[in-house]
Amino acid sequence: MRPIMRKTPSDVSPVMLAALRRVLGSLVRILLGYGIRYPVLLELLKSEFVRAADLDFSLGHRAQSDSRISLLTGVHRKDVRRLRAQPPGEDEAPASVSLGGSIVAKWLATRQCVDSRGRPAPLPRLRRQGGERSFEALVESVSKDMRSRVVLDEWLRLGVARIDDADRVCLNVSAFVPKKGLDEKAHHFGRNAADHLSAIAANLAGPEPRFVERSVHYTRLSAAAVGKLAQLAERDGMKALHSINRRAAELKAASGRTQGPLHRMNFGIYFYSEPEAEPPSTGRTRRA
Repeated sequence: MRPIMRKTPSDVSPVMLAALRRVLGSLVRILLGYGIRYPVLLELLKSEFVRAADLDFSLGHRAQSDSRISLLTGVHRKDVRRLRAQPPGEDEAPASVSLGGSIVAKWLATRQCVDSRGRPAPLPRLRRQGGERSFEALVESVSKDMRSRVVLDEWLRLGVARIDDADRVCLNVSAFVPKKGLDEKAHHFGRNAADHLSAIAANLAGPEPRFVERSVHYTRLSAAAVGKLAQLAERDGMKALHSINRRAAELKAASGRTQGPLHRMNFGIYFYSEPEAEPPSTGRTRRA
């Protein structure tokens, strides 16, 4: 059981409040960009406060009461009762993400489907053109229920892949990151942002970090320098992702023969830059 910490605004760390303001600032910009107004977010916040209190702050095996959850969260008891009675929200990935992600992972983890640098090699579109080393064979190795033509048409629509002059399927070098398709992008946003924050929360809770969560931060860089660093991050970051993907595929195949609970994992990298704000003027005139 986690300890219950009831804090007034004056008790909360100013540094934590400043950190939350930065996180919420980025989130609010996303919300406004997609027409999601404050009342919608408020209802989601209420629901998540109630769900987290119900699942993560229980008193051992004792059933949670609406009153206790209201006390923990500050959400009115009537809202607590209403929200607990609602069915859980949908959390499944769009079909194009769940199947597509499995195909991409198999592509990148299969040595005969990558080049000497571990990048996805172009695959002949049909089995009669490339045999087992073809896009059609790759899709069938993941799902017998979905035709490769259907998958390819969707990937072409999303910008995940293209067809070259030799009728080969070429995977986007950034792997399964659709250029189009809001549902697919929104799914990746929710999963990756949530897992990143969960890793941060776990590291904040204990004396020693439980998960890898590191970054390199520099200021006062020129635009040209940031461009070079972005290219380096893209190149070396993709190497790390490909390496983890290949090893994960090997370990998953081996873990199928072991006993015990199963787990999921998520490993990611990111790079971000923006112009720095100019330091505020003191209003004083500098002498020559």
